[in-house]
Amino acid sequence: MNHRKNSMTLLQATQESPVLAHLADLTRESTARLKAIEPLLPAGLRSAVKAGPIDKTVWCVILDNNSVAAKFRQLLPSLEAHLRSKGFDVQSIRIKVNSARNTPH
Repeated sequence: MNHRKNSMTLLQATQESPVLAHLADLTRESTARLKAIEPLLPAGLRSAVKAGPIDKTVWCVILDNNSVAAKFRQLLPSLEAHLRSKGFDVQSIRIKVNSARNTPH
């Protein structure tokens, strides 16, 4: 059985599906938001912050642990203002701590 005739790349599938295209757009925007705030983050925090989902005007960031979250919370007002100044429609940033990284193996 030859399935190659009907197979398509992930990019093709994304472009042909409105839902997947929308998710791809949200992923690109979330990554762009993270890149926009990276220069404002202390060097030690940059690798501990990941881009998360966007829900209308709320952007979620995923942080490695609670100590990173505590420091990140102090920066929230300036990060939100910076994103708005760069043209992103962000009213607030929601913090999620990655519990999988905090669980001992």
